[in-house]
Amino acid sequence: MTHNKRNRTVLGLSPAASLIALGACGAGGEDSGSAGASEESTSESSEKASSEGGPDLAGIPDVVAEVNGEEVTKDEFVPVYEAQFQQAATQAQTTGQAPDEDALKEQTADNLVSTELLSQEAEERGLSVTEEDVDNELATLAEENQLGSVDELIAAPEKQGATEEEARLQLEQQMVIDLLIADEAGDAEPTEQELRKIYDRAKQQQAQMGEQGQKLPPYAKVKPQLVEQAKSEQQGKVAQAPVDDLREEADITINL
Repeated sequence: MTHNKRNRTVLGLSPAASLIALGACGAGGEDSGSAGASEESTSESSEKASSEGGPDLAGIPDVVAEVNGEEVTKDEFVPVYEAQFQQAATQAQTTGQAPDEDALKEQTADNLVSTELLSQEAEERGLSVTEEDVDNELATLAEENQLGSVDELIAAPEKQGATEEEARLQLEQQMVIDLLIADEAGDAEPTEQELRKIYDRAKQQQAQMGEQGQKLPPYAKVKPQLVEQAKSEQQGKVAQAPVDDLREEADITINL
């Protein structure tokens, strides 16, 4: 996997979310067409977002950040930022507080820089996945999402203009980062106390939602999901340690 083939997404996404997020990224990679077509697409996206009350994309530079000489471009940044904005806008319907666009832009750029740092570190350590690994992961994701085939899974990003190759490269990158994070995290299993804490947090959230919230199943029934969530949360915490170390030695410029 080479640097100029990357299709970045936000750090911390699962492989499934990473692949689905590529649908929003569409043809943002360098191999997707001419620069003029790319700029036109970003401009159209900006006008559409503005007319629909979406994020303000004016003033975003062509190169949002540089990480050890690797560029994070506007075309890579915009779809990820728009996804973050939509999530914040949805939350705002509950809180009544409008999204802080400046803070969201900084957070998105920071996450993309962190993802790039981890990708570079994974390559430095020689971590990689095979085509067979990607095939197996795609099959697993299709089954977990109750889809009839891998083709149905790939169809989501393809509808947004991404090719199957871009989708596979996106998943490959996320899988390699997951290998790096798992290497850092070790094989420790979450404790019952940690699982109960997550379950109690879910119960509190359900209570806050009142009758609108779905009834929470018994602890024993959702324990497998709690284990996966605990591991995901732990990996998120573990991921920050190498990112912090890498940032100290990296040459990073953010142009926002």
